[in-house]
Amino acid sequence: MPTNYARFLVGRHRTTAGNRQLGWFLAFVAGALNAGGFLAVQQYTSHVTGMLSALADNFALGYLDLVVDGMVAILAFLLGAICSAILVNFARRKAMASEYSLPLLLESALILCFGLLGARLASFDGLLIPFTVVLLCFIMGLQNAAMTKLSGAVIRTTHMTGTVTDLGIELGKLMYWNIDRGRPSEHHVRADRDRIVVLGGLLLAFLLGGISGAFGFKQVGYGFTVPLAVLLALISLVPAWDDIWHRKSRG
Repeated sequence: MPTNYARFLVGRHRTTAGNRQLGWFLAFVAGALNAGGFLAVQQYTSHVTGMLSALADNFALGYLDLVVDGMVAILAFLLGAICSAILVNFARRKAMASEYSLPLLLESALILCFGLLGARLASFDGLLIPFTVVLLCFIMGLQNAAMTKLSGAVIRTTHMTGTVTDLGIELGKLMYWNIDRGRPSEHHVRADRDRIVVLGGLLLAFLLGGISGAFGFKQVGYGFTVPLAVLLALISLVPAWDDIWHRKSRG
């Protein structure tokens, strides 16, 4: 049933398969928002590394207004991660079924705001870029922290540098030739094939999300985010509804 699948994806009790499939879905969402957001404001918002590098360059070149913009973007990403941690820890202390769905519900609401308000703000250049950058950076921090916590820091979905690095390590192990057959088998180099599938899936999902986001923004504008927000909300609402139902049954 769809409700059981939603609990499988974002429920309190985690499984390796659930983490993997949710990670792929959220990587797709992040790729779409990152690419669509770039077409909107000519700035990527999913990775702090690029923001810090741009901040350093602008500081060296004396573009202090851009330095301030970069600091605000990084702060927004940080605040998103802080907000996610607070929501998860609050729900965990209350033993709520929506422990991990609360940040994703908030994310879906913010994505919907981006989709519905972006077109209206597009006519105000002074508002569009700051609003979009801050909002998308906050969303990315929120999502990345939620996925990091529920997967035990195994899966991250908003940037692919670490994913590609880890994938390269595992592929290197896979290609390694254990030529010393005299050594015990436990000392042989062995690749984690399941991890290769997870990492490769994250990379592919982010790429497909980016392509979809770019084409979606080009064809329909900001409205391309609305289906993403609705689908994320539908998935996340099930554990939240379980909490409401449980509270009513107890009261």
